[in-house]
Order: sequence, then C-alpha cells, then structure tokens
Amino acid sequence: MSSTGTAAASVDVQLRALVDRGFRFIDPRDEHGDVLAVVGVRAHDDVVDVIELHGEDDAIATRMPPDQDALDPRLVYWREQGPASVVLAKLLFLPDTHIPGVISAEEGQQILLLPVRIA
Repeated sequence: MSSTGTAAASVDVQLRALVDRGFRFIDPRDEHGDVLAVVGVRAHDDVVDVIELHGEDDAIATRMPPDQDALDPRLVYWREQGPASVVLAKLLFLPDTHIPGVISAEEGQQILLLPVRIA
C-alpha cells in the first residue's frame, strides 16, 4: 500500500473516532456545488471543538469557548494546523474536559492550554 493510501486509511479511522465522540460533520459548498471543506463540530463541557479538512495536507483543528463563531473565532484555547492525519491525532489526544489554564500531558510533555486572542 502506498504512503498516501496508509495516510488516507489513518484519516478514515480518525474521522470515525471523532464521530464516535459526537462530532457532527457538514460539507459547505460554493455556488457551483463544489465542496469547500469538510467541517466537524462538537460542543461539550465548556468548549467547542472544530475540525476543518481542506485536503489531505491541510487541516485545522480548534478548541474554543462556546460563544465564538465556529469558523472565525476570535478567542481559542488550542489550535493546530497541518496534515490531516497529524492534526486529527492531536485533536483526538485532547482531554474532553477543559478549564482554561489547565495543564495537559502530550506525549511526555506538558502543554498549557490558555485562551489566545486572534487578531
């Protein structure tokens, strides 16, 4: 199997894991009916998690307060951008509960999740 096939299979498994966690997906389209992105959203506890898939090598995951615009937040707790398989893995690793400023472990390291304003 090619590396692209392996990555695609991995992304498929990761997307199914997100659905199992309660993510709901939509595929916004342009005026010609072409898919702009695949967007998944999950509101839980005191946060909203959003994943935007623009391509195999272009994904953005964001955790934000519930009062933010899901596709254009001004305040985020966490954001990751990069290849879909990497971004999805990091999103799946985030703890479900989040209180701003709580430290979480990530692959032996500690990360501090604090709100960040986006200009």
